Amino acid sequence: MSRSRRNVPDNDLLSVDNDALRPLAERMRPRTLDEMVGQRRLLAPKSALRRAIESGRVHSMVLWGPPGCGKTTLALLLARYAHAEFQAISAVLSGLPEVRQVLAEAAQRFAEGVRTVLFVDEVHRFNKTQQDAFLPHIERGTIIFIGATTENPSFELNSALLSRCRVHVMEAVSADDIQSALRLALADEERGLGTRGLRVADESLAEIARAADGDVRRGLTLLEIAAELAEGEDGEITAATLAQVLADRTRRFDKGGEQFYDQISALHKSVRSSNPDAAVYWLARMLDGGCDPHYLARRLTRMAVEDIGLADPRALQMAIDAWDTFDRLGSPEGELALAQLTIYLASTAKSNAAYNAYNAARRDVREYGTQDVPLHLRNAPTRLMKQLGYSKGYQYDHDAEGGVALGQTGFPDAMGERVYYEPVGRGLEIKLKEKLDRLRSARDAARGDVGVSGDEA
Repeated sequence: MSRSRRNVPDNDLLSVDNDALRPLAERMRPRTLDEMVGQRRLLAPKSALRRAIESGRVHSMVLWGPPGCGKTTLALLLARYAHAEFQAISAVLSGLPEVRQVLAEAAQRFAEGVRTVLFVDEVHRFNKTQQDAFLPHIERGTIIFIGATTENPSFELNSALLSRCRVHVMEAVSADDIQSALRLALADEERGLGTRGLRVADESLAEIARAADGDVRRGLTLLEIAAELAEGEDGEITAATLAQVLADRTRRFDKGGEQFYDQISALHKSVRSSNPDAAVYWLARMLDGGCDPHYLARRLTRMAVEDIGLADPRALQMAIDAWDTFDRLGSPEGELALAQLTIYLASTAKSNAAYNAYNAARRDVREYGTQDVPLHLRNAPTRLMKQLGYSKGYQYDHDAEGGVALGQTGFPDAMGERVYYEPVGRGLEIKLKEKLDRLRSARDAARGDVGVSGDEA
């Protein structure tokens, strides 16, 4: 599906018949760059993008940001300042035939000397073939391509398309800026609610702005609903009115998108940096957003292995226990077990020595290939195997002094002795380090080695 609009006078840029039937958020859509709220960094008075838009020398771009931050509005304003035709399609609703039709129309206008700003909403939902369809038209200048996405373009868009566009990052709008937009809507008699004589306390406006959660459109929608309810209450948006409007509010969270991976990254790194307060905050954020608690239990168990390891072996068992507790109790009671685990993991000693040791061993496995097991380490259950030297020279550790046979190696002959596991000086690994340092020195002395590191064969 598509829609187009020829250039019209400034005040009528976004106007249509029956304005009263349009949602407040649509009626209050900014008509100039000065009316935009938020995006101070991107649209600062002397910023490169603002200068380009105001001069009409616009370029193809991808606008990356959360819902309600102004991507569509910015595209509309860009078309207006460039004196170009604005045409929009949604990757959710359009397929390749619709894309080809829109591009053909743009090519016809281009031949007539009229530029087209083609706004593609949710562009990340187009597949490679659909994205490639825009490339020749961007190169020829047939269209000024504006793609909007809530997902990381690096992962979701073709490199060929990205190479032809500038990526602009848009931010969630702050609660203060959303509150300013709400005040404008309350005062505006032409497009907003200024003729209704509504009364609302500053704290109530602030509560609506916070509930909008960075989304200007959502904030204006909540205000419009509150205004409808207030008309039956002498025009005052009361606390009781807000309680009805905001009863079922939810926070922004995409279970499979950029926000999801950003938040799990924040949780993991907060645990790793021993910050239990930040860690339990991100856990609560993800649970509040609808993240699968079993996914969180699995990730917390990984943290117990990867980031705590042998500095505190209890962490792994606690992770398994917390996972099992959630399975038994379900939500919301079982979530407390995950919170308790998160706090413990963030608070206890950390070590990635076992994680690093395993990765180092894997690298040697790939580098050295299939090495023979040394004869002294092989089992010899038959006479033939004994005759071939299997198990010959093996020293039974329990019979050795101190319980360790120091003179034999555990590695293939071609590799020599290796050191993968290097305990840190934290938690239980303090004791492990002391013991292994003594054993490794004793083994070196028994073999007559000066010392062997993990990088030496």
